[in-house]
Amino acid sequence: MPKPRVDPITLAVVRGALETTQREMTLTLEKTARSSVFNVAHDYSNALFNHRAEMILQGQDIPIHLGGLMPAMKAVAAYFGDDIHEGDVIYHNDPVLMGSHILDCCMYKPIFHQGKLVFWSVCKGHVTDIGGPVPAGYNPAATEIYAEGLRIPPVKLWDKGRPRNDVIGFLLANVRSRRDWEGDLRAQFGAVSIGERNLLALLAKYGVSEVQSCVDELLDMAERSMRALFASIPDGSHEASAVLEDAGHGLGELRIGARVTIEGEHCHIRIDSPPQVPYFINSYAGNSHSGVYLGLMMFAKVAPPYNEGLYRCITLDLGPQGTLCNAAEPAPHVNCTTTPMETLADAVRLALEQAAPERAVGSWCHSSGINIAGRDRRNDEEYVTMVLASLIGGAGATAHLDGWNAVGPQCCFGALTSGDIELLEHQYPILIHRYGLVTDSGGAGKNRGGCATVWEVEPIDHAMTVISFGEGRHYPALGAQGAQGASGGAAHAGCKLGRIERKQGDAVIEVLRKNTILKIAPGERVATVNPGGGGWGPALEREIGKVVHDVRNGYVSLAAAEQEYGVIVDVERWTGRRAGARHPAPGV
Repeated sequence: MPKPRVDPITLAVVRGALETTQREMTLTLEKTARSSVFNVAHDYSNALFNHRAEMILQGQDIPIHLGGLMPAMKAVAAYFGDDIHEGDVIYHNDPVLMGSHILDCCMYKPIFHQGKLVFWSVCKGHVTDIGGPVPAGYNPAATEIYAEGLRIPPVKLWDKGRPRNDVIGFLLANVRSRRDWEGDLRAQFGAVSIGERNLLALLAKYGVSEVQSCVDELLDMAERSMRALFASIPDGSHEASAVLEDAGHGLGELRIGARVTIEGEHCHIRIDSPPQVPYFINSYAGNSHSGVYLGLMMFAKVAPPYNEGLYRCITLDLGPQGTLCNAAEPAPHVNCTTTPMETLADAVRLALEQAAPERAVGSWCHSSGINIAGRDRRNDEEYVTMVLASLIGGAGATAHLDGWNAVGPQCCFGALTSGDIELLEHQYPILIHRYGLVTDSGGAGKNRGGCATVWEVEPIDHAMTVISFGEGRHYPALGAQGAQGASGGAAHAGCKLGRIERKQGDAVIEVLRKNTILKIAPGERVATVNPGGGGWGPALEREIGKVVHDVRNGYVSLAAAEQEYGVIVDVERWTGRRAGARHPAPGV
């Protein structure tokens, strides 16, 4: 039976209403959440689903959340089956049931109209703590999931409109920074309630049938755009792999492979990864969907709408259970939303780029950050937070422009914000000494990779626990189309990489390139230096004026300009010339 024709004006209005609803949900979280992870860093995502548990709109939010929300929504809906009622609110984080990692707690609100389920309003956010032995949840010593924190299978926090205070109390009793946690939970409830309010208003104006027809057309529009992309690429199979660094767990480097097969308008993606390991970098299936889809979308660059229709022409095989990218209980996993997701995304993108090399881009930086915890003497309360500002690095360059500075990491793809320094210093007993760009951190290329940041903190009047996580400390971000990953000698190669510096005053007393737990005393500091993004094209083809501009603005040093780009810069006249050339060219 053919689908009813959708009026284009109505379709545009419905699409705008859905997008506005998502943005209002996001603003609700920003303005009402209590923790800095929510109200400063914006480590949350919102999405809308239809009655078939299909994502009809994803926000411009965190890729590590959005790709995995689709299998998670289906798992939650199937878990309760017919036991879903108006006024219910469901909470969930369990990776065995398609959650990403246990710190990403998701709230699902079914929306009913005249007694029938019509939509779902969904909000996922990274909570400040999830219990367990290590503050903020990242435990590099965990060898099984039970040593990481509280797993929450789908559970109702509101049952037919009535709050389950017993369940909410149980959750709050198992986490640190209870005040922040409860505030963020209430903010999530506000966000999904805003989604419900707006969607019911839309149904009241246009009716269920008209709105559902528009939603179906938006799904079909996304599907058509992805099918058209694959139809434009020659049929064939392509393979690529990327290396997962040894971040101090002693298991050596691990390699993740991807094989993509394009047949007409269809793409099949097969992932090959080693057996799961007793370390917190295993990825369960829901999270691995996010990694695959991020690599795909970096390659595809299709226009909106962005919804589940994009993935109808794609089949995915994550490999057998019990592997790194298809982990099985009881594999530890908390670091999985950065490592190995970013490596998985690289492998998928690199395989697809073999099919269409003109779409190649430089890789974004991989995550290398810290969490901090301690006791705030101002109120005698324990504080815990993931410092999202500590892992902001550089974006990869493309054929058309340099990579953006200070926008990464790859797992978040520009959706995080670092916020004002003063807000973090007001909220926590810390002093932030530095937050700025790192010279020479961007990958050299005809188009330069984005520069990374350094973030340096000191505790005030207390001993602070620092937990490091991530990678990007041994290999630079991958360049594309002949770009150099790192050159110009060890000094410049090291600038492309992440590292943790332990300092006494201004003096560096220890440099760490592994995941570990530190105790930092007053007077000591910790600096996280992030990796930059990958370049695009041969560095020696970069325009002289752009190199001069980079030196003048501190993105590239004089030494790197000569060694990586073959350009000698005159800092008095701000001109440059190729090494061996006699006549200078003007700067920008």
